Amino acid sequence: MRTIRFGLIGCGMMGREFASAAARWCHLTEVDFQPQIVAVCNRSPQKMEWFREHIPSLALATTEYHELLEHPQVDAVYVAVPHDQHLPIYSDVIWAGKHLFGEKPFGIDLAANRAILQASSENPSVLVRCSSQFSFFPGAYRIYQWLCEGRFGKIIEVEAGFWHSSDLDPNKPINWKRRIATNGEYGSMGDLGMHILHIPLQLGWMPTNVRALLSMVISERPDNEGRRVPCETWDNAVLACEVLTPEQQFPMLLSTKRIAPGHANTWFLRVYGTRWSAEFSTQYPKQLRYLPYSTGGLQEWHTLDMPYQSAYPAITGSIFEFGFSDAILQMWAAFCDELVHGADGMKQPLRCVLPQETAFSHQLFTAALESGRTKQTISL
Repeated sequence: MRTIRFGLIGCGMMGREFASAAARWCHLTEVDFQPQIVAVCNRSPQKMEWFREHIPSLALATTEYHELLEHPQVDAVYVAVPHDQHLPIYSDVIWAGKHLFGEKPFGIDLAANRAILQASSENPSVLVRCSSQFSFFPGAYRIYQWLCEGRFGKIIEVEAGFWHSSDLDPNKPINWKRRIATNGEYGSMGDLGMHILHIPLQLGWMPTNVRALLSMVISERPDNEGRRVPCETWDNAVLACEVLTPEQQFPMLLSTKRIAPGHANTWFLRVYGTRWSAEFSTQYPKQLRYLPYSTGGLQEWHTLDMPYQSAYPAITGSIFEFGFSDAILQMWAAFCDELVHGADGMKQPLRCVLPQETAFSHQLFTAALESGRTKQTISL
């Protein structure tokens, strides 16, 4: 069993989620690697207390991330910080020779993303990947497998989205995601868009153009002192794209919404083809709908009560439910698997988001901003 020693930069919600995933690694049954958290870093010392209390392997807790990067026990680093901090921290992690797993969107804007990727290209021995867990839900993963098998025939249309309603309350205080200086102009696209692009980009479905509808639903929010201040980033985005591959051409509709009434945290994927169609949503995580079709046959949707059949086998029986924390565990297994065995030796084919896929997402979101300003379709 190979142990990968991790440092964490950013001790918020996602940092705690990874620490929890590492603590329950024994949930996986057929892996020959495991993560161990040995160092954490956060600007606020109070946020590191949880890690001191719950992570017995912790050797370092510091407010200075360079100290973490200099620690000889650290093999790899997970970074979960606001977007404006991606460029300096991600680049420093790479140049320190530590393997990097970073949160989306991998840079506050296109220029920052290109600089991070330049650091990655100049350090080819360092594994660099971006986080995206929803593709590891069994229903989504099954659609990915079907697509790899070529079941769908000619693709007719694809729709993917990530909707939640955490910003529906107009009195919710403003935070860093509503400010261009810390979040960037992308708004919900930068925050949520990589999740919906993960499977399409791994399949080579890269849009050639985009027409964007961007919405600022709530223009002001209270600050910490109760004063109403402007919101600067987009709440919702709907992107109409065309995909052109060597084999076919089809439309793809992508949507990211922070204000979608009735949706707590919904990721979905719908793929329609001439021989097979399928759709999955985390709103109904055990339901996978699919429609097989043969010439002249009936067009009947089937609903599969999706069993717990994960990319990496686990102790949970197939009759039980899969959840968000399970998806994070599976995603981390994919990162560790590739780090230990390489892309060709992985135990399953779905990789975490590649650096070049983050680059394409930035090109798409930058074009979407231009489309929103000009009301025109923008070529990529």
